[in-house]
Amino acid sequence: MPEVRRAFVEDLERLHLDVVRLGALALEAIHRGSEALTTFDLGAVDEVISHDGELDHLSDSIEERIYVMLATQAPVAADLRLMVTMLRVNHELERVGDYMVNVAKAARRLQPVPLDPRVLGILEQMRDQAAAQLDLAVDAFSHREPTRVTDLPAMDDVMDDLTRELFRTIFAVNAGHEEAIQRAVQLALVGRYYERVADHAVNVGERVDYMVTGHFHEHPTIGP
Repeated sequence: MPEVRRAFVEDLERLHLDVVRLGALALEAIHRGSEALTTFDLGAVDEVISHDGELDHLSDSIEERIYVMLATQAPVAADLRLMVTMLRVNHELERVGDYMVNVAKAARRLQPVPLDPRVLGILEQMRDQAAAQLDLAVDAFSHREPTRVTDLPAMDDVMDDLTRELFRTIFAVNAGHEEAIQRAVQLALVGRYYERVADHAVNVGERVDYMVTGHFHEHPTIGP
């Protein structure tokens, strides 16, 4: 293999490993952010925000290095698909970190009133579901194996069901005065953040399929 080609392949592999590392940081963010929310630990909220800075720094580095390689190496075929996929997956994972910062910050607005046990139970299920989906998607990307993500659409249906259950529960629990309604709205936003994390995991899975097979997933057209 020519030296220039060897160096290019090695750079691609380092980028791939860094995207996998970014996925690990995003998965950690799910657990950190959830813990900060459910325990109302305001110190942990600050740690989640700081942790997101590390995630953002790595994401920026990955994006910049890919742009340089696109400009200087003129990749084609499978190499180009890999680089485009890494750009998109990088974005999806960075957004997961942002959503979990929002989840953690909700603790500041919801404390000191304890979370209703029913609400807490659903949020814990949503945390586990989001983490399971992202872990599966990142694992598929790491191994370049799209068949590993065939369960993701069904898993996402579970998250959608949990979101609806959360909405029903929080507005039943917090019915009444304006302060309770505002609390319900904050919890509804938390539910949406978890739902979006799960959506990003599905997107990563679709990108893995494109990276390996070249099959592009088209989004359904929304009618008038």
